[in-house]
Amino acid sequence: MQTRSIGSLEVSVVGIGCNNFGSRLDQTGTDEVVGAALDAGITLFDTADIYGGTKSEEYLGRALGARRNEVAIATKFGMEIDEARGGAAPDYVRQACDDSLRRLRTDRIDLYQLHVPDPAVPIADTLGALHELQAAGKVIEIGCSNFTADQLGEAATAAGGAGAFRSVQNQYSLLWRLPETDGVLAACDADSMALLPYYPLANGLLTGKVRPGQPIPEGTRLALMPADRSSHWLSDAFTTKVGALLSFAEDRGVSMLSIAFSWLLSHGSVSSVIAGASTAEQVRANAAAPLTLADDVIAALDSLTGE
Repeated sequence: MQTRSIGSLEVSVVGIGCNNFGSRLDQTGTDEVVGAALDAGITLFDTADIYGGTKSEEYLGRALGARRNEVAIATKFGMEIDEARGGAAPDYVRQACDDSLRRLRTDRIDLYQLHVPDPAVPIADTLGALHELQAAGKVIEIGCSNFTADQLGEAATAAGGAGAFRSVQNQYSLLWRLPETDGVLAACDADSMALLPYYPLANGLLTGKVRPGQPIPEGTRLALMPADRSSHWLSDAFTTKVGALLSFAEDRGVSMLSIAFSWLLSHGSVSSVIAGASTAEQVRANAAAPLTLADDVIAALDSLTGE
């Protein structure tokens, strides 16, 4: 498994999104996924305090056990857990970190990410608390998620010499290319900031299992999604592109999964492709997916999926 950097961290180019832990997966299922990931050389596990109603962090901590030091744990704070927990005020940042450390059964968080911007709190205040956690050794690197290019610039200005975010986790895939046009990818390139794409498989559309004109496979994320959300992903615009990508992949004897992962990793700022998994088989398929794409293949994919 190849690795890339997030600040001082070296992480596998394929990561595991842990949003299934504590929701679709119990502890036994989590153990199986984590074990398969470790065996496949995956070293980045991305969770959040709200995943699984806070159970994801607990299950991940138990599953890693004595192998914790072999991996980088990324978690997030800031989304509302309940009326008393949420946001990015300094006191809460410190509390949320301690709560996550306890649930994860660890003494440090390798990448601590602000899950969403908090308009009620100056970003300088949040960064100040995060820098305190770094100084205390509780956090190694800091990142953010769902930030615009302007918000990333504001954070960089507010941090000054103390250092701003080392990563940003935003939606990015062959079917969602907004970071290319909204300035986020350019900001990552300019500031040596890692981009961690979420929904890299567009909620299952890029797994190869969903085929235009055929029923959605039972048990998949799209099949379990409320109709108001699935209708967005199953729009004519998306399904037309999925059909074109399937033909492109099949003509070249390459899996749709490999196309989706490899295209993202052709961008130097993408440090790791974080994808959820609910079985050991899915983990192994994700780990084996990355290939080196020729320039003409990348250009063809850009053309097929661009606006």
